[in-house]
Amino acid sequence: MKTKIQQSVIGGIVGTAVMTIIMFLAPMMGMPKMNPAEMLSGMMGFPIIIGWFMHFMIGVTFALGYVFFFNNLLKKINSKVLKGTIFGFSVFIFAQIMMAMMETIMGGMPSPEGNMLLMFIGSIMGHLVFGILTVVFIGLKPVSRLASQPVGKLQV
Repeated sequence: MKTKIQQSVIGGIVGTAVMTIIMFLAPMMGMPKMNPAEMLSGMMGFPIIIGWFMHFMIGVTFALGYVFFFNNLLKKINSKVLKGTIFGFSVFIFAQIMMAMMETIMGGMPSPEGNMLLMFIGSIMGHLVFGILTVVFIGLKPVSRLASQPVGKLQV
């Protein structure tokens, strides 16, 4: 049986991976290039592999934050999609604040390429996808519990 921590790690990795894929596909849809790992590593002067590690660890950390804090705030909402949308938008706002603070403290943030409004919209879309997928994956019932239910009664 999966624990909340295990489900958070899986949800955070899946949400971050899909969000990252969307960011890499964004230029094919007319959006600016967005590479969060490059941005993180460039800001701190680390190799890109460290930026990737940080990017996924941030996703897992947000997923843990959802399970142990945010979920309690949204317990009256039944829809996982709505919970994920609220969570994803909150993560987006938090990320914008943190990036601004990091730029002020550390400097050296690479200049964004392309239209800032489109980058803003793309970032919101990515974070909403992250939030929804993370909440859905965290909310999945463990396979052992699903196997014990009759076929017509499966709930995820």
